[in-house]
Amino acid sequence: MTGWRNLIHCEDALAGLARIPDDSIDLIVADPPYGLGKDYGNDSDKMEADAYLRWTEQWIDAALPKLKASGSLYIFLTWRYSPEIFVMLKQRMTMLNEIIWDRRVPSMGGSIRSFSSVHDTIGFFARQKGYYFDLDAVRIPYDAETKKARSRSIFVGAKWLELGYNPKDVWSVSRLHREHPERAEHPTQKPLEIVERIVRASCPPGGVVLDPFMGSGTTAVAAQRCGRDFVGFELNPAYCAIIDARLTAPEAQLTAQGNQPTEPVRAKLTSIKKGSRKKAAADLTPANSAADPAQQALAFDNLVFDNT
Repeated sequence: MTGWRNLIHCEDALAGLARIPDDSIDLIVADPPYGLGKDYGNDSDKMEADAYLRWTEQWIDAALPKLKASGSLYIFLTWRYSPEIFVMLKQRMTMLNEIIWDRRVPSMGGSIRSFSSVHDTIGFFARQKGYYFDLDAVRIPYDAETKKARSRSIFVGAKWLELGYNPKDVWSVSRLHREHPERAEHPTQKPLEIVERIVRASCPPGGVVLDPFMGSGTTAVAAQRCGRDFVGFELNPAYCAIIDARLTAPEAQLTAQGNQPTEPVRAKLTSIKKGSRKKAAADLTPANSAADPAQQALAFDNLVFDNT
């Protein structure tokens, strides 16, 4: 197959992957149906568990030969099938991370017979030891106060201080609510912030990103914005039209990349001097109540904090 780069093929991935040359892809970003019965305009997410896992193994075995030796794969999943699929992938690749995407779901609603599910799981796998990974492209800058606190001569010129820190494996990024300007008509659209971090870290400039389940086209948009090529497949013609529209929008064009902090910043205590924790908690305890340590701790946590 020639001329396959920077195209979205409106067809089943299992059919289309056979035409992609082996050892030609730098990064696979897979966001398959989760097996939850979602409506994608077809029955692709309405398989029973055994059939779903067999189908997953089929597309994995079709996709992995397309990766270069330095290539890697990220897969979005939920807790329902991530254990089985992670084992499946561990038999074929090296697992590097289980990333937790905290979707910042509001504290309302949810199940009354179990804990509310507020995260997705992202598995990060590499084909071989020499996989491509550019940490500097995704470091999160330190704030001015942190840099000032590390101003001693032993820190001057330290790369980690100037470029920032390695993102942790919990990524706190809001899901795309209906009013979000980035939102398209797709039930499980992923934020650009997450996919762009993946692309910049694990695909070299000018490399190729493959997404077997394009959905709303976020992977293609992220690749284009980051100066990478893309190729993908999508069954639903309506979603293919959405992708085409997104790729021609001004927001999808090549852009200067800047790292943004997504992890919650730990609050810094400003209203209490060193050594005064016990006194502060005691001052907030009613005079006619017992000095309950749990209540004192709660009172302390409710004091004024500063995130600057």
